[in-house]
Amino acid sequence: MKEEKLILVTNDDGYDSKGLVAAVEVARAFGRVVVVAPETTQSGMSQAITMYNPLYLRCVRKEEGLEVYAFSGTPVDCVKMAFDYLLREERVDLVISGINHGSNAGNSLIYSGTMGAALEGCMQGIASVGFSLLHHSLKADFSECTPYVTDMARRVLDHGLPHDVCLNINFPAKVHIEGMKVVRAARSHWTEEYQTYTDPHGKPFYWLTGSLVNEEPEMADTDLYWLDRHYASVVPCTPDQNLPGTM
Repeated sequence: MKEEKLILVTNDDGYDSKGLVAAVEVARAFGRVVVVAPETTQSGMSQAITMYNPLYLRCVRKEEGLEVYAFSGTPVDCVKMAFDYLLREERVDLVISGINHGSNAGNSLIYSGTMGAALEGCMQGIASVGFSLLHHSLKADFSECTPYVTDMARRVLDHGLPHDVCLNINFPAKVHIEGMKVVRAARSHWTEEYQTYTDPHGKPFYWLTGSLVNEEPEMADTDLYWLDRHYASVVPCTPDQNLPGTM
């Protein structure tokens, strides 16, 4: 009998998001699953941690092979809570972050709470993968990408990942996925604008908007290139911020 795996599932969309439910369904096929995910949406939190506010942990669901907790912190807080408190006496085999509602391709991975959690798992020495679907809707359909999530989870559990490397995997939405490509993150930037509004009391407030611009649209070794062509992209990432060849 194969040894049961322990899989931590988290995200940045919240413990009750449809994408997280899809990830949990995949993870349960491999063993015991513990979910620690934000109580509310924490998109764009990157590596943020909570230091000046109390944190609250709430058990949402507990049954054989599955525990679900909602945590008041950021995605990285969720991973830290799992490793440093809930599972401190156990060895986690895999961290799954996602499946995110929306893209984390190009330079979005820098801002991503989904990838913040995956990078935190990587820094803890655990094989970690962030999954994202290029569809922001809360009703997004994950059925096309879940077979790929299952296959990648199996591969990582069977073979692991290189030291200090995690994966940022993005899926095109509303299309048949043609396959997967291991690529680099495209050089890109956001056309950011702050829209100005006025609240009912006459006080101005601002809302950040913008769109992602691919700076190298013809480069066939990038994630944005292949996502536009209906392929899933796999970008190896590392929390090591040192430039290669430097001390």
